[in-house]
Amino acid sequence: MTNREFHPESLMMTHGYKPELSEGAIKCPIFQTSTFVFKSAEEGKAFFEVAYGQREKEPNEELGLIYSRLNNPDLQILEERLCLWDGADECAVFESGMSAISTVMLEFLRPGDIMLYSKPVYGGTDHFVNKVLPQYGIKGIGFTSTQEKDEILSLVKDQEDKVKMVYVETPANPTNALFDLEICRAVADSLSTSEKEVVVCVDNTYMGPLWQHPLKHGADLVVYSATKYIGGHSDLIAGAVLGKSKHMVRVRTLRTFLGNMAGPWTGWLLMRSLETLKVRMTQQASNTVEVAKFLEAHPKVEKVYYLGNLEEGSRQHAIFKKQLTSAGAMISFDIKGGEKEAFKFLNCLKLMKLAVSLGSTESLAEHPATMTHSDVSAEDRALLGISEKLVRLSIGVEHFNDIIWDIEQALEKV
Repeated sequence: MTNREFHPESLMMTHGYKPELSEGAIKCPIFQTSTFVFKSAEEGKAFFEVAYGQREKEPNEELGLIYSRLNNPDLQILEERLCLWDGADECAVFESGMSAISTVMLEFLRPGDIMLYSKPVYGGTDHFVNKVLPQYGIKGIGFTSTQEKDEILSLVKDQEDKVKMVYVETPANPTNALFDLEICRAVADSLSTSEKEVVVCVDNTYMGPLWQHPLKHGADLVVYSATKYIGGHSDLIAGAVLGKSKHMVRVRTLRTFLGNMAGPWTGWLLMRSLETLKVRMTQQASNTVEVAKFLEAHPKVEKVYYLGNLEEGSRQHAIFKKQLTSAGAMISFDIKGGEKEAFKFLNCLKLMKLAVSLGSTESLAEHPATMTHSDVSAEDRALLGISEKLVRLSIGVEHFNDIIWDIEQALEKV
């Protein structure tokens, strides 16, 4: 009874931090410094050898601090704590979710390469894949949640040698479409050779670190917009990448030279947020169950996109049971009508805020077709159901009866 393996939510308060090294402060201070003093020239040499990949860290060797572009106590402790939820070897925190996503793609893709990616994805990701990467000779080919392994492979027939990454966002923003990560892994393995590894990267932002763990289902890397559930208070911008050490060495190295790591203030705020992550997300998921029931029964709602409503026996339900532990706190619905009716609803909300982003303590509502996904091609929006009547809700921690009252009174005015 002397040893116990604590749950992640218990370790969020203490893991990786030694109060005795910081004057006994119960919380990690903000290390607002650009550089760190070496005890000796020999120590500085040893630290740089590891940091620049000139040698592997020795067993029991403490990784030394050099410069806040390379490492900082607030980031190191945060990254160690984030690894606990996903069971990752390593984590790297970035200044934004898009900086995390773009760094991964730029590290593992080269001119002439192809990336298979799930559709839909977040609008910023879609823009980077379809507008930015082509400028560097990198092509994105999309697949949908209805396609099986052979169908996905057929998309790159006679181009198999060019595929270097399978990028998956699941559940998909904003439709909650689920992608089978085992199929994505199988696709990557089919396209890999002894000379070429096809990496599987999963954007897990919609589920946060709590409700889905892609590394356990075959992913090599997981990315987050840490702005969302991990930050959870709409007061910071950040991103994170987690995964196996052999891949994270490459991600960390490019982060060092692009200089897009998060700063100590952001790291400190994220550590604060991790302490309440499970409490917040559990309440948000509980509230969303009640909101979904209300929307399903409302005469002005045409269709509800919520993971808790998936039909038993369906392919999507099977993926849900295999990969997820909760239906989450994101819900979208088609309002009867079109843009006019959707805008009327959004403009009449009183408690919920009309704003993009998600996963925060306050409930948010937005119109994907003209806001977060406005840059997605009209063809893809039509194919994927991102129509003018679609409204996306991120449910917060308010009392669910108050959230439902606000939705009801706004719908009455439509």
